Amino acid sequence: MKRIERIYQRLEEKCEDLTKEELLNIGGYSANDLADDLNILRNNISLELNNLVREGRIVKIKTRPVLYVPRKTIQKFFGNIVDRTVIEIQSLKDLYQGKEKQKDHLMENPFNLLIGSDGSLKRSIDQAKAAIVYPPNGLHTLILGPTGSGKTLFAHMMHNYAKYVGKMNEKSPFIVFNCADYYHNPQLLISQIFGHVKGAFTGAASDKEGMVKKADNGILFLDEVHRLPPEGQEMIFYFMDTGKFNKLGETERNRTANVLIIGATTEDPNSSFLKTFLRRIPITITMPSFHERQVKEKVDLTKYLLAKEASRINKKITVQEDVIKALIQSVTFGNIGQLKSGIQLVCAQGFLESIQEPFVYLNSKTLPQEMKEGLSLISRNRKENEEIAKWIDPVTVISNDETLELIEDDVYELPFDMYRIIEDKANLLKDEGVSKEEINKFVTTDIKLHIKSFYRQVAKEKKTPLSKLVDKKVLQLAEELKTLSESMLKRKFSDKFLYFMSLHIDGFLKRKDMQSKNLTPLHRMHEVIKENKNEYQVALKMKEVIEETLSITIPQIEVMYLTLLLISADEMNQKGKVGIVVATHGNSTATSMVDVTRDLLGDYNIQAVDMPLSIQFNEILDQIIDAVKKTNRGEGVLLLVDMGSLYYFEERIMEQSGVEVKAIDMVSTPLVLDAVRKANFMDMDLKTIYASLRQNHIGSEQFLEPLLEPNDKLDGKRAILTICSTGEGTAKKLKEMLKTYIEDITDSPITIIPVSTVGLKETVNQLKDNYHIIASVGVKNPKLNAPFISLEQFIEGKGEKILQQALKNHQITIKNNHSNLVIKSVCEDGLKKFLLYLNPYRVTQGLLLFVNELEKEYRVHFKNSTIINLVMHTAFAVERAVKNSQLRYTAEVTMEKREALKIVRRASEIIQHHMNVSLEDDELLFIVDLLTDSMKERITSK
Repeated sequence: MKRIERIYQRLEEKCEDLTKEELLNIGGYSANDLADDLNILRNNISLELNNLVREGRIVKIKTRPVLYVPRKTIQKFFGNIVDRTVIEIQSLKDLYQGKEKQKDHLMENPFNLLIGSDGSLKRSIDQAKAAIVYPPNGLHTLILGPTGSGKTLFAHMMHNYAKYVGKMNEKSPFIVFNCADYYHNPQLLISQIFGHVKGAFTGAASDKEGMVKKADNGILFLDEVHRLPPEGQEMIFYFMDTGKFNKLGETERNRTANVLIIGATTEDPNSSFLKTFLRRIPITITMPSFHERQVKEKVDLTKYLLAKEASRINKKITVQEDVIKALIQSVTFGNIGQLKSGIQLVCAQGFLESIQEPFVYLNSKTLPQEMKEGLSLISRNRKENEEIAKWIDPVTVISNDETLELIEDDVYELPFDMYRIIEDKANLLKDEGVSKEEINKFVTTDIKLHIKSFYRQVAKEKKTPLSKLVDKKVLQLAEELKTLSESMLKRKFSDKFLYFMSLHIDGFLKRKDMQSKNLTPLHRMHEVIKENKNEYQVALKMKEVIEETLSITIPQIEVMYLTLLLISADEMNQKGKVGIVVATHGNSTATSMVDVTRDLLGDYNIQAVDMPLSIQFNEILDQIIDAVKKTNRGEGVLLLVDMGSLYYFEERIMEQSGVEVKAIDMVSTPLVLDAVRKANFMDMDLKTIYASLRQNHIGSEQFLEPLLEPNDKLDGKRAILTICSTGEGTAKKLKEMLKTYIEDITDSPITIIPVSTVGLKETVNQLKDNYHIIASVGVKNPKLNAPFISLEQFIEGKGEKILQQALKNHQITIKNNHSNLVIKSVCEDGLKKFLLYLNPYRVTQGLLLFVNELEKEYRVHFKNSTIINLVMHTAFAVERAVKNSQLRYTAEVTMEKREALKIVRRASEIIQHHMNVSLEDDELLFIVDLLTDSMKERITSK
């Protein structure tokens, strides 16, 4: 048994031997306690305990000394009192007592726990109570409301209220089913709700109970119920009428269940349901949107969600008044769900900037740009501004005490410990010497990406139609104004202009009670009018149309806003001068960077090219050349790449595309953001952007080593040149790889010198006077009397033999036990950019052993590109296993694949041994496919 398992087993045994009361009093066991039992050094015990904490198997209790308890033991004695993302707590006893107090709260009327129970939710709650207590078994209910308004939570409270008033017992089930999950397969959807019998459809290998049976004597909550097909609605309303149902594949309805149905939808019920279905639902409850809530409720909701974050961070949060105002104003159509996402983003930024502080401080600087704009908007709405100010102090301190959890397992909670990720990444970057400013940029963008990705996945977010955001009349007016503007200005506007115009008019209508004297005039507006007379005349005409259509008066300052909107829309329509292409390895990395950039800075002339490692290089190159052509507007294209050979094909891309191209490697999201900012808002040309980015992000110093050593004699002074376009970033990286490689294969001293292709001939002539140049590696052949190794040859592995032969030609002794450090370096470089939880260095080491085992099993030798492909793919599979989100293999599993799976499964025991992670067969089958493709093209026999 491994040491870590022995330690976990002993900790579990010691805790299981205690009673519930004893465990509360003791609080857990320390590393010393286990060291005494197992006769293992305390330091080693502590190391493995912390590994178990990171794996989520045990919980750390931050007392002195630090104590540990298995998560399973806590759940056994106390239930789900520890959130799945929490890995450390202050005290088990305090946590338990806090949760008991929450249970006491639940002995009250559960609806009283909802913010707004005596305000905007009062009517909804009265309806819900009536639905629950109506004899004999309650009334089926439909809850209406926009996304994120709290429909699911409200349904949970109806269930709690049913138990509170004795209509249901404590064991009565509350079953949630989202009809959208099976929207495209009505047969399977109905099967999920009512169950099916064996043979009911292809794949139905056995009988299965449905949600209706599971919800017997309780509540079945059908979310997105408008997704039910007509036949599903008919089966549901028959069940409502009779309490009888049949499984899919049965002809007679002779099954019964006592179930209260609660449906939820964002759609208009009259257009989404059969009339016969609606008639069976006597109670319809409408949840208010966030903007329909009372101001005090908005403030209380914001404070509550901030308190939940404070509890997770385990620090108090100090919040400036402006932050709460900005958070409230930032909610557009996402309601409380959007508010929650915004709060998590702001808290992530505040936490990052105060990692070493005892509290988290949130001020206007921690707000994303879009929220700062919201702050300026609310500052103009004096009435709401003054109303919010009544309920908050200039500075509010949010306690980090445990907050009341109304739903035990909320699907909208982040499935990862965001603050631990921030801390780990910040510390890693700090250790690598990255500046605080760059750390903040990198981690903030990264976290924003994670949060947005999660909410998209949970909410199955699609682009919200404009008709859902604004009144139909406003939308028609905006379309008329777009046509008018295009006619008068003789130019075309994109659909984005329609979007902005609609929201602008809608916003004005919502604040039309404001007098123009309360608005701050725009500075230098007369200069703008003078320089943009045509746009101003169009804005005046638009004013007339709006006033006539809506029967309202438009103040002069709104005309100025319309003028600015026309100017900015025209600039946006131009799409920018310098094109930008982002190309990175991976299935979606480049796309993610470009999506973040568009989210933050708006649309621009930028394209992403994702480069899966399975695709041939020439195919990728063709895609990039095509992207360069599409983004070219006559001013050239900036190519941003992550690693590999693309950086060195600047000339080839220019030659084949006929477009001037400048390439920069080591791309990151901050680099892409800066490139777009310089191209779009600062109107820089290609060469200026290129020079500025290299100086700000890559560094401007020349990495040229001194040409002369203390001993000026030429004898014995050997050198290898690494060549790139500047002599900087890539040449320096090549130097590091070569230096490690040379030290691994020989003990003879060899100097590695990075040089630029600019003035290459002169530099080489100077170096020849001082060194024996035995080889050169890079992007351009210096035409020496020595081997030249292209970057592709070096990375691919072919260059290693050339280099070794060059060393032998100079009577340099080669060791026989050297390892492939080129592959290792490339893998580590790639993985440290993408892995979230795992250590890229440890993973690479373990997976190279795995690949070596595959080579032994197949009795072949893989090319370097195949090895890199296998390591990178398997690393992501291991990370998915750690996060418990492994992929499912849906392709046909042939007999040939089954045989290959046995081989890969045997080899994967190396992964289990070195990383304590086991890959499921589904993940291994993807590796089988990868190997099959590689064996056809890239494997050479030993």
